[in-house]
Parts: sequence; structure tokens; C-alpha cells
Amino acid sequence: MNKWLESITTVRFHVDYRMLAACLGLLSIGYVMVASSSLHLGVMHAKNFLHYPVLQLVHIGLGLTLASLVACVPMQRWEKLGPWLLIIGFVLLTAVLVPGLGIKVNSSIRWLSLFGFRIQVSEVFKFAAVIYMAGYITRHQQTLRASVFGLVLPLGLFGVASLLLLLEPDLGSAVVIVVIAMGMMFLAGARLLSFIALFSVVAVLGFLLAYLEPYRWRRVVSYWNPWADPEKTGYQLVQALISFGRGEWLGVGLGSGVQKLFYLPEAHTDFLFSVIAEELGLLGVVTVIGLFAFLIWRSFQLALAAEKAGQRFSAYLAYGLSVWLGFQSFVNMGVNMGILPTKGLTLPLMSYGGSSMIVMCCAVGLLFRVHHETAEINASTPKGKSKWTNA
Repeated sequence: MNKWLESITTVRFHVDYRMLAACLGLLSIGYVMVASSSLHLGVMHAKNFLHYPVLQLVHIGLGLTLASLVACVPMQRWEKLGPWLLIIGFVLLTAVLVPGLGIKVNSSIRWLSLFGFRIQVSEVFKFAAVIYMAGYITRHQQTLRASVFGLVLPLGLFGVASLLLLLEPDLGSAVVIVVIAMGMMFLAGARLLSFIALFSVVAVLGFLLAYLEPYRWRRVVSYWNPWADPEKTGYQLVQALISFGRGEWLGVGLGSGVQKLFYLPEAHTDFLFSVIAEELGLLGVVTVIGLFAFLIWRSFQLALAAEKAGQRFSAYLAYGLSVWLGFQSFVNMGVNMGILPTKGLTLPLMSYGGSSMIVMCCAVGLLFRVHHETAEINASTPKGKSKWTNA
């Protein structure tokens, strides 16, 4: 512990300023839009129009503080913590289903109340899953590349996690976790035929889960034609599309949107992107997409740099975080734009919510740690020599 603290105070931390600028841009735009879309809700729920903006500011402050601490922990320590974090994640997924422990909101039991804080356990599990999978791939990469059995074990674990999530129910988070695991194994070099076979099985199971559950299937049907029932099953998508239509090129102006005024459900969380479209127009939409695209591209660049430096765990961790950020942001924006069925996933680093904001900030903190350690290795390697060259 003393050596770790000493290293924090003596080693200059290498910061990726371009990635930092993208993250701060998303946080800033997200905070302004959360404030714009929640002032009326604060008056209704807490008799204070600043209720949600103040809480979101606290969430961002906690997220940035914890992200700074996460970035100070060496990758070797995270690799050792991976299995323990996964166990903690399973304990939380199980605990939320225990009567009296889980908090029910909108017919779903997804939250635990610990020390006065409400925690969405699926967000914590995603974080643990990425770290565990990076360690698993580092230890079993040859098995992954040579045999289908290397893919079965982690998918079995996350299959159990998905079943627990479906009991909440939370199909969206279950899909995200499975996609993270499969994406990381694919990037690690899993055999293509085995990967395609398992992907097909997962896709069929996903279809059956949607088809056999009436409310999920209604969402799929309404996605195909939301205007067939615009006041019930297609209501969310219709209101989101109206938001995009009203925004046009430059939007109706910050704070001037009307869809957020009890027309668009969950305007400050799941459908924040629609509020951006209405108030900031195509310009705001393209800006947000561009910031996410740059952040995800930069994350993959960090992963490639770590892999070239021989830091396999760091590389796979960065790959996993890139897949997570990319897939969840794509699904959220796709739902808002009507290109995907409605699914309750937040927009990373932007939507209102303590668990999502704090966990995503910590995920970005890990990316900064990957960059720091890779930069340290490259700085210590003489020019013209590879780190693989024997001295």
C-alpha cells in the first residue's frame, strides 16, 4: 500500500487530453440537457425546480472523484480483483431479487438501497464483467482461439447473470453484458465458425425471449409501425420522432422544447437524446454522435497501443470498455431515432442517474489508466528497440 501511494505522488500521470476533451464535452452537454428536461419534474416531485440538476451535479462530482481514484490503481491490481468483482456482482444481482431488499420502480426491481444510496446493480455488474473477461482472455487466449470450450465457460457465467437480470426484468442490460463478452472474445481471436455458431444461438434465444413475453413483443411490433397505435404501444417512439421532427436543423432553442413537458416519457433519462434533437436540432445530434464516435475510436486506439506494448490485460480491458460504450450509446440513440425497438438503456455520460453516471465515469477512468501505463512503457523503451527485444 505504501509503495502504491508513493508511486501516485512521484510518477507523472500521462493524460490523453483529446479523450478528456470528448468526455468533458459529453458530460457538459448532458448536464445542460438534463437540467433543461427536468426543471418541471423537480417542481412536481420535490417542489424545487433545481432538484434534478443539483442531484445530477452530485452524481457527476462523485463519478469524477471515483474515476480519479480508479485511474490511480495499477492494472495488475485490477486483474487480480476481476474474479472477486464478478462474485460481488453476482451477490448484488441475487440480493436485488430478495423480497424487502430490492426497490421496485415502474414494475421493475433493479435497485438496492445501500447506506442511503440507490444502486442499479446491473451497472455495477457490467463494470465487473469487463474486468473479469479481460483477465479470463489474458489467461485463456490460446484455448479461446483453439476450441469452442473457451467460449462456453464465460458465456455460461453471463448466461446465469442474464437469467437473474431477466427476473428483474432487465433484458436490455442482459443483452449488453452478452454483447460485451462476445465482442471481447471475438477481438481476442476466437475461432470464427465457433463464434458464428454461438452468436446464432444467442440471437435465437434473444428472439424467443422477445416473442414469448407479450409486453416485449408489443414493443417490437410497435417499433415496426408506431403510428398504428400512437397512444399506447407506439406512444414513446411517436413522441421521440415528433421531437426529432420539431428540431429540424438548429432546434427550437435551449429550454424551448415542449415534448419534455410530460409528452415524452423519461425525457431526462432514456430519451434525453430526443430532447437534444428537439432543442439543438441536427447540429446538436451530429455533435453528440461525433463526440461518442471519437471517444470510442480513441478507446480502440488505446487498446491497440496497449497490445503493441505487450499489455494484454490492459488491451482487452480497453477493447471491452470500447464495446460497452459503443454498443450502449448506439442502442440508446437508435431507440430514440426509431431504428431499434424501445429498450431502457441510458445514454452513457449524459443521461440522468447516479449508478449509470458513476459507473461510466469509473469505466473512463480505467481507459485513462490504460493510456498512462502504455505511455510509461513506451517512454521507458529506447527508440529503435521493441519491448520484445532481449537486452
